Amino acid sequence: MNGLPSSAAPAEPTGELTLSEAASLLSGADMASTKALPERGIPSVLMTDGSNGLAMNLPDFSGKVPATCFPTSSALAATWDPALVGQVAGAIAREASAAGADVLLSPGMNLKRSPLGGRNFEYYSEDPLLTGELAVGFVEGVQGEGVGACVKHFVANNQETDRMRVSADVSERALRELYLRAFEEVVTRAKPWLVMASYNRVNGTYVSEDERLLTGILREEWGFDGVVVSDWGAVNDRVRALRAGLDLEMPSTSGASDAQVGAAVDAGTLDADVVHRSARRVADLAVRAAASGTHRGESSTTAPSAADLAITAAERSTVLLRNEHGVLPLAPTAGVAVIGAYASAPRFQGGGSAGVQPKQPAGSIVDAVGARHAGTVEYAPGYADDGLTRDPALLEQAVSVAAAADVAIVVVGSPESAESEGYDRADLGLPEAQNELVAAVAAAARSTVVVVISGGPVRTEAWRTSVDAIVSTGLAGQGVSLGLASILVGDADPGGRLAETWPRELADTPSFLSFPGEGGHSAYGEGIFVGYRGHDRTGGEVAFPFGHGLSYGETRFEDLAVSPSASGWSVEVTVVNVSERAAREVVQLYVEAPDHAARRAPRALVGFAAVAVAPGQTTRVRIEVPRRALERWDEAAACWTLDSGAHTIVAARSSRDAVLRHEIDVVGDDLRMPLTADSTLVEWLEHPAVGPALIAAVTEADPSGRTTGMLTNPMAVLMIGGLPIHRLAVDAGNALTLDLLDRVAGSQTD
Repeated sequence: MNGLPSSAAPAEPTGELTLSEAASLLSGADMASTKALPERGIPSVLMTDGSNGLAMNLPDFSGKVPATCFPTSSALAATWDPALVGQVAGAIAREASAAGADVLLSPGMNLKRSPLGGRNFEYYSEDPLLTGELAVGFVEGVQGEGVGACVKHFVANNQETDRMRVSADVSERALRELYLRAFEEVVTRAKPWLVMASYNRVNGTYVSEDERLLTGILREEWGFDGVVVSDWGAVNDRVRALRAGLDLEMPSTSGASDAQVGAAVDAGTLDADVVHRSARRVADLAVRAAASGTHRGESSTTAPSAADLAITAAERSTVLLRNEHGVLPLAPTAGVAVIGAYASAPRFQGGGSAGVQPKQPAGSIVDAVGARHAGTVEYAPGYADDGLTRDPALLEQAVSVAAAADVAIVVVGSPESAESEGYDRADLGLPEAQNELVAAVAAAARSTVVVVISGGPVRTEAWRTSVDAIVSTGLAGQGVSLGLASILVGDADPGGRLAETWPRELADTPSFLSFPGEGGHSAYGEGIFVGYRGHDRTGGEVAFPFGHGLSYGETRFEDLAVSPSASGWSVEVTVVNVSERAAREVVQLYVEAPDHAARRAPRALVGFAAVAVAPGQTTRVRIEVPRRALERWDEAAACWTLDSGAHTIVAARSSRDAVLRHEIDVVGDDLRMPLTADSTLVEWLEHPAVGPALIAAVTEADPSGRTTGMLTNPMAVLMIGGLPIHRLAVDAGNALTLDLLDRVAGSQTD
């Protein structure tokens, strides 16, 4: 979907732009819009933030335009539902369009390398496939309403500490398999109008100046034909950035960068064609937005109200992490104590540029539960309104109220100051006042439910096994109270699943030793083992694994079948609801790949589907697994490759809860690196054709057998096998010569 009717096409700007006009289009007019050239038929384009709702600043910057506040991306990711994400995105786009915006600067889709990432609430997951699928849903939802989407922050922008200049020092394999992977999916499938270049450097080069990333990969490999825009203030050198493929610098530089571009052309250090190329892209964006604007709203006549959708999204984002003794849903007549200041005024979004001025308040969880629950509902704050301060009197009151109830619901969470754009989280711990409250209530109450409101994982070790149920809402937007109440009383099923691992301790996380780095560098030493890939590789215990989540209903997986398809493999599995309650299930498919050629995660997500299953219903689920999902990036060959051998497709409920398995025999790529004089002796010997030919050639050249013995003696090969073979060819004492190596290599055609 590109936001335009199939019969429509952007009008052509009139006339040939002068160099001055072209250069003027390459920087902003102000903080949020591009420059217009009315005499050339090129209008201005207005851009706004909006990952969990329209975040447009008022003209005088005194606040923001009131808008519907939806769950943040981290919460929406727990739905594992690209269609729902698309609905939310469409609703945001409609409000953006009504406010006059042409482009939504969303979705944010950086991977959660560390749970400490201060902006993680704006991002989807630690897994690239889940991130990519949800981002595709978002982009299609936005552009289906005639508003352009700008995916961000490209690429490896995984921390707030020193975010404007830090170098993400990352291997090519990790970059390709993880950090670029989701962007590739969105660019190739959803065709976003813009891609935003991030502040940071990658392996020493600013992304805004990285021609390999912005042109070689983004445009030439993936076919992106839209506008590359800078993050606000991310351009380090305007001329270098323009050469690399960065079209539009934001915000306005009051003409300074335009002058730099013109001066570089005059000096002969910048080709004028480069300027006109980028100007044409910006002009095309402007006329595309104008043409699309005339059709906005045509697809939204049957859309649900934004307020209702916000509540539905909050419900679906809720994850039931623990539910011992079936304490949830609440028994209809149970006496309930709702405890915690956040129950009166819950957090519902993170801080920074994505913040929304909600049209409707989130309201009180206490009131929402009281309105839906037939039994008594009492409230005690337990800790101070700031979420941080311990108050002995409030604690004593809370324990008393909890002891008198059948079920105590304790609402805790990270304070607003903990999660924001601009800085990373200090740790995963909840404030001690809240941990103390949970422990005291759990000791006094008959049953205890803990509700966690946060943008990411929190440490639960102080009380995880001593409470009966744990519910995670994420930062669920203005619908948090009504959505949570619906889950607690059982009017809706908690169908959410974790999109990131909840570790027991911060020190258990794969990036712990290198995040956020120092001296301007962040070494991605964990490589491809980010999130569950790392946790599962080491086998360490986690609090709650990636993909985990419980339902009130009970389902069974049956009859896993895998068959070849045009793009890879088609996988089918039957989901049976064996309970008397409706259930929402997320079928997760993982692959267990052989790691003889390169180290792999024990399991990697390759597909998923969220399904609603009525009581007693049987549903056959079909999931397409493309070939690329099983491939890895080969560092030496610099390409994607599929390893031959047994691969196991696993139908699971989380990365650690395998239910059904089906082994397939994969015929992969015959990936052979060309042998050169720099290849090692072992690489020559292990080549299936060249190895025997080399032995035969040296045997003929050295009838004494001395050279042959050296090449076939296991101990000798162990000691010298790692040498580039040309270093052995300089020894006159053996038959290896550069001429002999050339003849052997050249005689092999396979």
